[in-house]
Amino acid sequence: MREALAETVGTIVNAVRVALEKTPPELSADIMDKGIVLTGGGSLLKNLDRRLREETGLPITIAELPLDSVALGTGAMLADVDLLRKISVD
Repeated sequence: MREALAETVGTIVNAVRVALEKTPPELSADIMDKGIVLTGGGSLLKNLDRRLREETGLPITIAELPLDSVALGTGAMLADVDLLRKISVD
């Protein structure tokens, strides 16, 4: 399994690196302090959090309910439609 997923995990790690490089400076300090929270099914890949921690030097945690994160976040945004309007992109 590890060998079969090696390329995919490498792609994930590279995507995180690219995203961090493109992160505006005003957000970088927050990421350095608070780290990255992994969500979704991919976050449950064994040792992905450890690999990302080693590659980025950042604190990495897994969401409490990683498989429910999208549904919970969507529900939270729908509960506050005014906030959703403020942050939406036209």
